[in-house]
Amino acid sequence: MYIPIHFGNQSPIASTSTLVPPTVYTFGKHESNTDPSRLTDRYPAAYRDFFGMPSGAPCIYKSGPAWPERKGPGAQRFIREARPVYGHPIAGSWLKIGTDIYKSLDSRGIMWTSIDPVAFANAKEKTPFCPLLMWIGVKHKTLPFDVAVAAADAIKVILSLAGFPEIEVAFRESEVTHSVGGPKLLPFNPLLDCIPEFRKPFTPTLGLSIAPLKMPHYEGTGALYFHLGKDDERVVLLTAAHVVCPPPAYANTGMSCQHTSQRHEDIVTLGNIGYGNATNAMMATIGDLAPCVEVRKEVIASLGEDAVVTRKLKYTQHDVEQTTNMIDELNKLHDEVTKCRTHPNQRIIGFVLHAERIVVADRPTEFMHDWAFIQLYREKIDWSTFPGNKVYIGGNLLPYDFTNLMFSQPEDKVGYKYPVDGLLQASGVVKNDEIHQPQHLDIHGEKALLVVKNGQTTGTTIGRVNGLESFTRVHTDYGAKYTSIEIAILPYDKLRSPFSAPGDSGAIILDRAGRIVALLAGGGGTTDKTDVTYGIPYWWLEEQIKKAFPDCHLY
Repeated sequence: MYIPIHFGNQSPIASTSTLVPPTVYTFGKHESNTDPSRLTDRYPAAYRDFFGMPSGAPCIYKSGPAWPERKGPGAQRFIREARPVYGHPIAGSWLKIGTDIYKSLDSRGIMWTSIDPVAFANAKEKTPFCPLLMWIGVKHKTLPFDVAVAAADAIKVILSLAGFPEIEVAFRESEVTHSVGGPKLLPFNPLLDCIPEFRKPFTPTLGLSIAPLKMPHYEGTGALYFHLGKDDERVVLLTAAHVVCPPPAYANTGMSCQHTSQRHEDIVTLGNIGYGNATNAMMATIGDLAPCVEVRKEVIASLGEDAVVTRKLKYTQHDVEQTTNMIDELNKLHDEVTKCRTHPNQRIIGFVLHAERIVVADRPTEFMHDWAFIQLYREKIDWSTFPGNKVYIGGNLLPYDFTNLMFSQPEDKVGYKYPVDGLLQASGVVKNDEIHQPQHLDIHGEKALLVVKNGQTTGTTIGRVNGLESFTRVHTDYGAKYTSIEIAILPYDKLRSPFSAPGDSGAIILDRAGRIVALLAGGGGTTDKTDVTYGIPYWWLEEQIKKAFPDCHLY
């Protein structure tokens, strides 16, 4: 369920409340599929051009030749993948060209939401068939076909005058959204815990699921821990400002708690949906495992005593012991969290120390000021087991999968060791130059910046950072328009889930070695699936944090 966020005193950002639980991701089905002829009557390839993208957002119009399609009876559609673009000749002038494009759209009254300069390939193919496309999102049912054609023609003129007549333009229906969705936190040691994925939501391990106490249905993710100074014992958690001060409840004036006597805006770990999902997952798993134990016990009772059977008996008995132990641990954890953490007041971990006013920065960057510090209540943390800035990269990805996807080339694997506990230490910063000129190699042997994050909704996901910045536009209910520049993260491939979903805002995005890339700020797609994730580059964000807290440093 998407809820508009009002900020400024009446405000700009559309946001999402995480009222949709995590799901197994399939190719998205956009709501307009209920009346496909609305688009296909004028543009027959509306649901073919971007088929297979997570959100299923349709194409209104694409300039240039038709994209390749399989022919013949029963021919299956090509599954498309958006790919990042690096080293393109347009890079040096892209921000000016992108600005000219959105001004052209504005002059025509088009309610655009995003401008993503990306490549497109068919799934599993190494080389994109479209090396660069101006992929423009517009609000649902606001752009007539004829207006789209005229707007694309105007953008083609801009591109031609800049020396790039071969670049085509496509309009799709897409929204940009911001993904918001008692006792001490539990310790976390994946090496010793037989149910780490169930325990993790109740620990301080990154990404930490958080929500405002006043509005626990707005949920997000914690990014990184900081010390405020050398002799300052306070520890704070970085996240997005729109997570801790969701604009429906707070005026966009920023927030700073300078004195202990001030009224605190408390933050909890796990909002309503996050807590419900975590506890329901335990009970569902217990329900699945219990019959397995009974079946294996029946197998044991039916076995004889010859040598082969004896070996089988030992294996089956071991399975029964492991499964029974897992059920016992799940029951213990469920009892603990339902007795001591059911009410949000029992899950308070800190308060909002500082939240930026959400505005677009001045040129030349035009990134979004959207960050906040949560001061942790020291008594809520077991500091003897506190993991610091380690992000859990297990759960969705087995160590084998992470290694082979993020270090897919033999030369990359040399010397690499997966963290034995599945916790990736955040350290170092990916600078602007490397975002545009990455040195990693992807599964096709192409250079890319490969990244990972752990968020409240989607857990551990991997993706690829685009080498050209995206422009995003938010339309408010009051006619205001806010434009910002963001870095874009694309899904790793069609087999992986989308990189983010509602509830993941505030998560930190790391490269495969743990260097900090960006703070997750939102996504573009339909109202419940994202094709493109947007982030605030950390190299710039760190500069803004230091202006407000000059002595702070990573924990």
